[in-house]
Amino acid sequence: MNEALIDIRHISKTFPLQKTAAIKEINAQIPASRIIGIVGPDGAGKTTLIRLIASLLTPSSGSIQIAGFDTMKESEQIHTLAGYMPQRFGLYEDLSVMQNLNLYADLRGVVGDERKSAFEKLLHFTNLQPFTNRLAGNLSGGMKQKLGLACALVKKPQLLLLDEPSVGVDPISRRELWKMVNDLLTEQITVLWSTVYLDEAERCHSVLLLNQGELLYQGPPQDLTQKMNGRVFKIACADGNRRQILAKALQDPHIIDGVIQGEDIRLVFRDADSASFDHYPLKKTEPRFEDAFIDILGGGPGGESMLANRTHEVAAKIEYPVRAEGLTKKFGSFTAADQITFAARRGEIFGLLGPNGAGKSTTFKMLCGLLPPTNGKAFVNDLNVASAPAQARSHIGYMAQKFSLYGNLSVKQNLSFFSGIYNLSKTDQKKAIDEMVEIFMLAPYLHASADSLPLGFKQRLSLACATMHHPEVLYLDEPTSGVDPYMRREFWNHINGLVQKGVTVLVSTHFMDEAEYCDRIALIYRGKIIQLDTPDALKKTARSEHNENPTLEDAFIQRIEKYDSEHSI
Repeated sequence: MNEALIDIRHISKTFPLQKTAAIKEINAQIPASRIIGIVGPDGAGKTTLIRLIASLLTPSSGSIQIAGFDTMKESEQIHTLAGYMPQRFGLYEDLSVMQNLNLYADLRGVVGDERKSAFEKLLHFTNLQPFTNRLAGNLSGGMKQKLGLACALVKKPQLLLLDEPSVGVDPISRRELWKMVNDLLTEQITVLWSTVYLDEAERCHSVLLLNQGELLYQGPPQDLTQKMNGRVFKIACADGNRRQILAKALQDPHIIDGVIQGEDIRLVFRDADSASFDHYPLKKTEPRFEDAFIDILGGGPGGESMLANRTHEVAAKIEYPVRAEGLTKKFGSFTAADQITFAARRGEIFGLLGPNGAGKSTTFKMLCGLLPPTNGKAFVNDLNVASAPAQARSHIGYMAQKFSLYGNLSVKQNLSFFSGIYNLSKTDQKKAIDEMVEIFMLAPYLHASADSLPLGFKQRLSLACATMHHPEVLYLDEPTSGVDPYMRREFWNHINGLVQKGVTVLVSTHFMDEAEYCDRIALIYRGKIIQLDTPDALKKTARSEHNENPTLEDAFIQRIEKYDSEHSI
């Protein structure tokens, strides 16, 4: 094992007005020239730990040394040897790419030939050379993260701290980001990578797994994953109702976790001896780090959805409640969406997948009447969204990509506002608000501002606001971006339950395991639908002698690369 670069001893951090410590008595040694993952649920203490290591916070007790320097007594030396990319995009969006680089070079004291050499190397490294004059705010999500990484590397650090750098970034950009970070190891740079993507944690040399401020595990992710051998199985449900079977399985006390994977259901049992379920044949499958993550937290949230239980069966018998016919949107000479055509069935989860900037959010906005199409039509329950917008919107619940909440308003004020715009009567408003507070456990936060909520509770509030009028159609635009696997499971329990009541759901996501919940997927690229099929059918198209069991991410990337090769100039 490499010599420890970071030595963390009995570190704790308590913030004023908080009853419990954000970090509790953590001890860890982090070796040099390795990628170390920091993982855990929302509120586990990941960002607090990174900021303590970066000498941006003072610990309440304990000490941290980096390369022999104490973070409390020698913070200037720490800031010299460490590069830091914060969770909330630390760039100036009204400055260009080059202006941001110049600013960070000024702050780090990088001048003359050193600056010129660093810029040339970083622009080549991130493929940002053609975009030096573009405003940071106009970059795609993946390009923003690359620029953030470049700014953190303007002065070559000994330690690189990345706080959830891939949140909201599509799979192609994530792979590029990982390749860039892996290349840094050849320069003897140590990387701490905080993430909610547990497939990323599997790529790390070692992980620190946190929960409620405590360190539950430190070591190679594979060692924790191996403990799940013999406890993970699949059920083939091609002819059955997968969502109903999953909901039933999650009520079994012997099953601690379960997810849908295309036509299959993936189940994790409490122990190998209890591996049987309701006469369904089980097929043993390889465990993942995510299984071990859920196991060490004590299991998933179960399968019951109070939201679905209180939702009436959709009475409308329209076969295709959502239809897009040639939807096109142009901004000047740029075509953001080009002849988007599909029809989503009643009680179906229909996915829109694609890289950042592909046109997914533009399509969502046209479908719910927030953006008028240049050409084409959108229908909800046979109502033309353009000619009958108020009627059409009354059938829709919309959870926007960037939480559609009012950050300065309290939780209760947000619920009151949204119940009002859905034209609920005063009696129905009170009933709906009380119902949502109970279902989503919002009572402790009623008077807190939406901006101050933990990410998982923001998501709960946003879903509550989108569903309090019990819509027949639900639009979810990257609803779980940045949310940990435990909270994502809770979210999808609600969605699966609503779909069983006949609600039609359109969803976009960068989590490929979430896309497995979809009945069908439209892959959008460069504003066009380039393929529309089931998740399993998409995976089959990516099979090869080198990859007999491709993931949905493999299929996603392969299809886009194929499109590029077929349409290259």
